[in-house]
Amino acid sequence: MKVLHEFVPTRRFLRMAEETASLVDGWNITDSAAGIPAPSGTAVGCVLKIKYPDKIVIPIFVLNYKGPVEVGALALAADAVGLDGLVLTFGDEPKYGEPLAPRYWKSSEDARDFLRREIKLRTTKLGCLLSPQPVRPRYGKQFFTPEEMIARVKTGWDFAFFMRLSDETFPLLEKVASEVKKLGLPIYTYLLIETPKNKETLARIGWKPTTTLEKAEEYIAKLQGLVDGVIATCAGDFEGDKELLKKIQSYRK
Repeated sequence: MKVLHEFVPTRRFLRMAEETASLVDGWNITDSAAGIPAPSGTAVGCVLKIKYPDKIVIPIFVLNYKGPVEVGALALAADAVGLDGLVLTFGDEPKYGEPLAPRYWKSSEDARDFLRREIKLRTTKLGCLLSPQPVRPRYGKQFFTPEEMIARVKTGWDFAFFMRLSDETFPLLEKVASEVKKLGLPIYTYLLIETPKNKETLARIGWKPTTTLEKAEEYIAKLQGLVDGVIATCAGDFEGDKELLKKIQSYRK
């Protein structure tokens, strides 16, 4: 099982990467999370891929912050450097300006097809987020079935990241992962860990953790053979991230 770290870049991102490089198979890099400007997920990903060519590097690619020219330009940079993938999503609304994605795309699938047909990406894989319990009103519903998530993957995605994993959604992941693997496609799941430092933050933003730091090893054991990898995160607790990654080293293969 591959272990990726959900990497939230700051001005110190090179030093942060050095602190986790020996503990991970790669990084899933956030892209100005919550719409607040931060070092670009794709730009950071390109730097990390050059410095750590053997690592898996897959940034989140938020369409709400980018017009078509920027979407194409960043994707071409990813293609040139050899990033392992980009996860396309409308994402959060920007703190500054207006959301751009709805002006140009009906869905992330439209942007994906634009990158393949018009920009003509050569090697970069394009992935989607799967959430059984989306929080955005734009989806028009509060729950997606395994069948609906599987159908989305079948529209032409190269891989998928499963979100909102908990005891309640674990059976859904089992169904989705089984079918995605039959398609010959990789599937990763986020492993959102509660720590004493981030507990209040998670409660405030309404994110339900997968499990606690103390039970992380027990939980990840259930994921062996089910998914291709996990994206480990303590959501804002970088010291917790490092402790978590050390705990789950035995599951890296």
